Amino acid sequence: MTDVDDDAWREIAAQWTFAPGVTYLNHGSFGPPPRMVLEAREAWLRRVAGNPMEYLTRGIEQDRYLGEARQSLAGLVGCSSDDLAFVENSTVGMNIVANSFSLRPGDRVLATDHEYGAVLRLWEVACAKAGAELVVRALPYPIESDEALVAQLFAECDERTKLLVVSHVTSPTAVVMPLEMICAEARRRGIAVRVDGPHAIAMRDVNLPSLDCDFYVASLHKWLCAPFGTGFLYVHPRRQAEIKPLVISWGRTPPGATKSWRDEFFWLGTRDPTGYLCVPAAIEFLANVGWERFRERTHLLAQYAKDLIVELTGLPPFVPDEVQWYGSMIALPLPEGDAPSLQRALVRRFGIEIPIIAWQGRRFVRPSCHLYTTRRHLEQLRDALRHLLAEKY
Repeated sequence: MTDVDDDAWREIAAQWTFAPGVTYLNHGSFGPPPRMVLEAREAWLRRVAGNPMEYLTRGIEQDRYLGEARQSLAGLVGCSSDDLAFVENSTVGMNIVANSFSLRPGDRVLATDHEYGAVLRLWEVACAKAGAELVVRALPYPIESDEALVAQLFAECDERTKLLVVSHVTSPTAVVMPLEMICAEARRRGIAVRVDGPHAIAMRDVNLPSLDCDFYVASLHKWLCAPFGTGFLYVHPRRQAEIKPLVISWGRTPPGATKSWRDEFFWLGTRDPTGYLCVPAAIEFLANVGWERFRERTHLLAQYAKDLIVELTGLPPFVPDEVQWYGSMIALPLPEGDAPSLQRALVRRFGIEIPIIAWQGRRFVRPSCHLYTTRRHLEQLRDALRHLLAEKY
């Protein structure tokens, strides 16, 4: 396998330290920062503690430090920093969109059956409050082409469909969605698009203006490896006037700046800004590795995991074996059984942290790979699953 020599990555892998006995294959849920980012945050914590007035008052008033961090993030996702606001995570960003997007009785919100459970729950509540309807479309299984997927997604849309809620990379099934095609079809039909993108940032090359979606939310603690509790909300200029905050606080337009939709998210009272201030360090870390080199390495590891598990179970993946459809993680079918008990057994007996996912009556293992992952980690997973499946877990 090209560029999958573990020895060549040993120095970079040493940026992470895990507890003794832990094999961590769950970066897709909680991606721990490398040492470089941890050290950057410690430095910011000392600076803030050394003069809180500078960083929690004057710096915020003048949009100095967070503005620089937001500019760095904007460069990564290809948009203007004026179109971004830092939020704690995707969930906060999604709630802001749900709080702001106008739904009327009889309107429909369209989602797929691959969406994260909390996303579906949020829009169930939002639709119930407005007298609208959440329509969850089942996508093809197996997935064979982007054209078939898009056709099935939009098959029952009508003039009542006002918003599409879709992941860039799905959480339970690890599918890279054909987002450019989806957004184009939604625009053609006059449907607004809200993208859930936490798995895409760093795993994929993201350019928000080219997508032309209305809203994009993401957590940055996954593949980018920024500190936990860092995320962003992107709002297209055509939608910014309708955005409403969840929390009413001071708000503030920086001196000399033009009033903006972001003002209400500017000063939300006292909170720790150091996670956001470390986003440039996380970007620098992966930029130094090389974005395409990172993506190739982690995809090849996910592909290796696929080969091992498919050989064990005889159950093929439900997406084509192409980087178009999966990146640094992959969901692989397992024989029928209880997902939580298998996940607990992997941790307790083998020290392997990995999600076992129950989805649409099926069971999957979802290995996710980063630069500390080795082939041996994935072989340990294969061996542990062999033992446990033989015991009828």
